[in-house]
Amino acid sequence: MSEDRRISRYEFLRAALALSAAPLLRFMPARAADDASSVMEIAPGVFVHQGRYEMQSPENRGDMANAAFVVGSEAVAVIDTLGSVVVARELRDAIRAATDKPIRYVINTHMHPDHTLGNAAFKEDKPDFVGHYKLPRALATRADRYLESTKRMLGEAAFAGIEIVMPTRTVQEGVIIELGRRDLLLEAQPTAHTDNDLIVTDGATKTLFLGDLLFSVHVPTLDGSITGWLGLIDTLKTREAARVVPGHGPHAMRLPAALDPEQRYLSTIAMDVKRLIAEGKTLEDATETAGFSERNSWKLFDDYHVRNVSAAFSELEWQ
Repeated sequence: MSEDRRISRYEFLRAALALSAAPLLRFMPARAADDASSVMEIAPGVFVHQGRYEMQSPENRGDMANAAFVVGSEAVAVIDTLGSVVVARELRDAIRAATDKPIRYVINTHMHPDHTLGNAAFKEDKPDFVGHYKLPRALATRADRYLESTKRMLGEAAFAGIEIVMPTRTVQEGVIIELGRRDLLLEAQPTAHTDNDLIVTDGATKTLFLGDLLFSVHVPTLDGSITGWLGLIDTLKTREAARVVPGHGPHAMRLPAALDPEQRYLSTIAMDVKRLIAEGKTLEDATETAGFSERNSWKLFDDYHVRNVSAAFSELEWQ
């Protein structure tokens, strides 16, 4: 039985370089996703469920983000678990339909409820729950608010079984997880979308899972640092991968073009907010004008954009 292992800085850099040098592999479609039990095999042994571009509701039961699983010769790793135990159980059914290998790891790419509140559906598998080293604190400080708001938006039936499941293992720099004849490289990121973003690379197929560091169609949501996120996008655009899986968007995309719309959106907010601050304008002024040129480019713009501008203004007014 293989085990995951911590790697030295030298080994980490060497592994990252090897992954970035990999050739492109053929995209392998399966059936389209319409619920959490429906997944697409985007590369051999790599399966992705595509969430809906909606706010959480009793109707979608918290199925509003992408989730994935990777199958090795000995074990399975799940990457994000959707926004409720109800839909996460459907995801687990899809895993069991694809393989009888044990589910040894559940990896959360960051703290947000639409990516973590399905964790409890996998407790019976007794996996390691893995996340960024700042994830435990982030979940603990928001637990009551996340549970309260989720229950209100989902209703009693879809909320059933939800609990905050804390990581049992954390990543501070780089860790390699072994699944049997394939390794996953987990990399903790600096503050960007949140302060606990984690990315995952499947070494066998060179598939990069960016979580919510990559939004497509669904407007980005800022809960970290707009400056940090824009800086990280520049870094991520230099990486090479056969395909990239966003936290919200299609099953798979290609770098660097996948990051262009998100970069444009965040840059527009930053430029508009900096100009308004220089002109002596207020936060209220910014929330009425900054970034609104992007309104027709994104779904859920009206649900999240003003919040993004407020966060950016609070950060940039001190620079």
